Amino acid sequence: GDLRQIKNMSQNNINPPSPTNSDKFSLLSTLDFKTIDEMDPSLAEGHRIVFSKEIPVELRNSIVAGQGNGNQDADEIGSLEALRVKILQLVDSPDQNIANIRIELSSESDLFLHYTFNLNPEDYDDLRREQKLMIEFDMFPRVLSKMLQACVKEPESFLTIFHMDNTGTGVLNFVQNMEYKFVDLLSLRFQMSPEHITRQHISFRYNSLRSRLAIMHSKLQDVNNLVKLKQPSLLLQLQRNSRSTNALLSPNRPEHSSSQPSMASPLNQHTILGGRK
Repeated sequence: GDLRQIKNMSQNNINPPSPTNSDKFSLLSTLDFKTIDEMDPSLAEGHRIVFSKEIPVELRNSIVAGQGNGNQDADEIGSLEALRVKILQLVDSPDQNIANIRIELSSESDLFLHYTFNLNPEDYDDLRREQKLMIEFDMFPRVLSKMLQACVKEPESFLTIFHMDNTGTGVLNFVQNMEYKFVDLLSLRFQMSPEHITRQHISFRYNSLRSRLAIMHSKLQDVNNLVKLKQPSLLLQLQRNSRSTNALLSPNRPEHSSSQPSMASPLNQHTILGGRK
C-alpha cells in the first residue's frame, strides 16, 4: 500500500498543473516532500520525529567468543562513519505526556545496519538510577538532541562510540574529552532491528529517493522551459556547460546521441536507480 501511494504521488508531481510565469520560481523554492516523509516506517506506531541528523560515530565490532559462558574478545575494529540518528517520541492523547521514546540508528553506506533503542517511563527510572542522570523522562529527548549536536559541532570534545557484537546487541556511548581524561556521559543499549523492519526501511529509502528525483526533475523542467522562453541563448550555454561537467565527472561514460537537453540529467539518475531491482 505504501509503495503504491509513493508511486502515485511521484506521478502526480511529474505532471503538475502548469504554473504561470510569475509563480514558477516560487514553486521551485518550495519543494514539498512532506507526503514522502509521512510514509516513513518509523512513524507507523504514531511516533513523531523530534531529531534526525547524521552524526559522526566510531563503529567498533567485537565478537563474542563463547556466547554460552559470556567470554568476549577484547580486540575491536573501529572505523569512523556517519550514522543517521533519529529520536522519536510517542505522546499519550489524553494528557499529552510522553509515553515512549525510540532512537533509531541507520547508515547510508550499509543499508542493512539498523538498530533500535526503546525507552518508557518505567525503564527510564532504572536508567536514571544506574547512570546517575538528573533530568526527568520528558526532558530526555531534548538533552539527547543537544548531546548529538555537540558531537557534530565539537567533535574534538564530544564523541560517540557504537559497540556492536555478533549477538545483535549494540551499545552507544557518549564520551567527553576533558583533555586529561575521557569521561563517559551516557550509555544506551540497542538491539538490531528484525529483518522485516530493516527491509521496510530500505524499501522506503529507495522509493523515497526515486520520488524525490522525480519531483526535482519536474521542477528542473519548469526552469528549463522558462529559460528557453525568456533566454534561449542562455539555455544553450547551460547545456554546453552541463555536457562539459558530465564529461569531466564521467570520463569513461559512453556518449549517447539524444535530442533531449542535458539539463535533464536528474531524470537519467532516476532511470538508473529505477533499474536496480
